[in-house]
Amino acid sequence: MGFFDAFKLSRLKEGLAKTRETLVAKVNRLIFAKGKIDDEFLTQLEEILITSDVGVDTSRRIIDGIKRRTKENKYESQEELNELVRSEITNALTKHTFGAEDPFSFPPHTKPYVIMVVGVNGVGKTTTIGKLAHNYRTAGKNVLIGAADTFRAAANEQLEVWGKRAGVEIIQQGQGSDPASVAFDTVKAAQSRSADVVIIDTAGRLHTKTNLMEELKKIKRVITKVSAEAPHEVLLVLDATTGQNAIQQAKLFNEAVGLTGLVITKLDGTAKGGVIFAVSNALKVPVRFIGVGEKIDDLQPFDSEKFVEALFEKERP
Repeated sequence: MGFFDAFKLSRLKEGLAKTRETLVAKVNRLIFAKGKIDDEFLTQLEEILITSDVGVDTSRRIIDGIKRRTKENKYESQEELNELVRSEITNALTKHTFGAEDPFSFPPHTKPYVIMVVGVNGVGKTTTIGKLAHNYRTAGKNVLIGAADTFRAAANEQLEVWGKRAGVEIIQQGQGSDPASVAFDTVKAAQSRSADVVIIDTAGRLHTKTNLMEELKKIKRVITKVSAEAPHEVLLVLDATTGQNAIQQAKLFNEAVGLTGLVITKLDGTAKGGVIFAVSNALKVPVRFIGVGEKIDDLQPFDSEKFVEALFEKERP
């Protein structure tokens, strides 16, 4: 199973329980009721996908794929229909999947590997950074965190807690300091200490405010001045419970700083897990990690095939 061991798959199945109870249960009932693919089946399937936050464009792509394949082959049994739907949902996700076998490896010449993490307040950004740092530490990397969210008083305190849990050092300045200055100091410190990975936290005030986006652009520019190829990744953290609103957030951040990947959190607390399809396809940006619980090891590298396997997991007696 490679990086995706049995324990992680089990946690993923648990985390997707609410989404499975809505999206997959409805699809299974439709397949059982209809037993064949016709216009009515496709209309009802598209409605299920859209109302499950998969998104209009992605739903249509899935439906078009099913139409194309039914012209070539007959799908008559429930098992064949189920496999067809599952296959097309998998295809919708794999178009924008991060391909690295080891999600915590990177070319030696990129050291320090700089990751800039963005997202609005309340999405689980600080928690994600702590868990991400833990994963890199577990992979044997020396990690530094830059506390560049200098406007929110509790941000540094939360980072300190997660830093201790992950066993990594945090570079910080006083509240109200220039966020770009913190990012600059962190990357310089990483260079002088030969650190492997730098994770930069950023402010997450309302994404509709222009000043936040300008601040993020400045942080990115400063990082590039210190290390020409950095930041190597710009990860946007999104809360799965927000459903379709996540797409608009993602578009705004992508326009401002150019996202390289998405982190979808709180999948264990929502039936809106279908948004992972919608946002990835809307931006053509890969989902890099997903959060399926509160524990420090509940941030998982995203594997589209395992995700769909967990989503369509049949209840066993």
